[in-house]
Amino acid sequence: MKKINNELVVKLAKDFGFDLVGFAKADILSDEILLYENWLRNKFQAGMDYMTKNIDKKKDLRKILPEVKSIISLGLNYYKDDNYSDIPSKSGKVSRYAWGKDYHKVIKEMLRKLEIRLKEIDKEFISISYVDTGPVMDKVWAVRAGLGWMGKNTNIINRNIGSWFFIANILCNYEFEYSNQIEDFCGSCNACIEACPTNAIIVPYVVDSNKCISYQTIENKDVISDQLKGKFDNWAFGCDICQDVCPWNIRFSEESPLPEFGAENKFLNYKEIQKMNEEEFNSKYKNSPIRRSKLKGIKRNLSFLFD
Repeated sequence: MKKINNELVVKLAKDFGFDLVGFAKADILSDEILLYENWLRNKFQAGMDYMTKNIDKKKDLRKILPEVKSIISLGLNYYKDDNYSDIPSKSGKVSRYAWGKDYHKVIKEMLRKLEIRLKEIDKEFISISYVDTGPVMDKVWAVRAGLGWMGKNTNIINRNIGSWFFIANILCNYEFEYSNQIEDFCGSCNACIEACPTNAIIVPYVVDSNKCISYQTIENKDVISDQLKGKFDNWAFGCDICQDVCPWNIRFSEESPLPEFGAENKFLNYKEIQKMNEEEFNSKYKNSPIRRSKLKGIKRNLSFLFD
């Protein structure tokens, strides 16, 4: 008899802090890859050239872990019930996911503990895990594992907690009872599409990163197009507009109890950032996702908003 089953994994995952757990069979992603390749052909990845790499691994997880049979998909709620009403003047908003500690560090430690425990239970258990940093289509597996459905803004929406959650995946050599996929409950709602100030959601379920505020303020290493001037709604790092207006978030968001996702970095002040040097910036944001844009990028973003 197998030592590891669905119930055990769910219990352990929740003991270590995860909010959502689902299971998917490690099938080859033929249909999803066709859609992805079409998205790339349209250059919707903008300057994110890394997204064009390792497509063979994205399609067939056996090229990552030859023994793979299943994916354990995990969700971690990061929502904090706070707003931007107390932000000082000449300050740019930061996306909720970056208010606190870098989620990669938080989740990798949770995954490490979970995988160690599973391997203690069965030394034959083989796994490799990712938190959106490897050649794994996180959202696809989250959908296949029943964590939620892909909304029209391309975020995964769960009926109980909305879309404010991070996704992690464990590839492993175990077989499980696989989760049922959740049907799409977006219906006729187009709130996210209508609210996007740059029209980045060009059609339902398709985002053009070239127009996306999150891409422009985080991933883009070049200048921001003047065509987008005045359309950023004071976002200096990321953007939450399409999630803020989602009815599922408005009705069902639950606050995360984790102190790591507090609101200490809710905004970026223009004057403070302009005075900073590299050492000061790296010291203040050493454990924050904000460091990803580097001081040069944050200064550019704030200048774009306020100069």
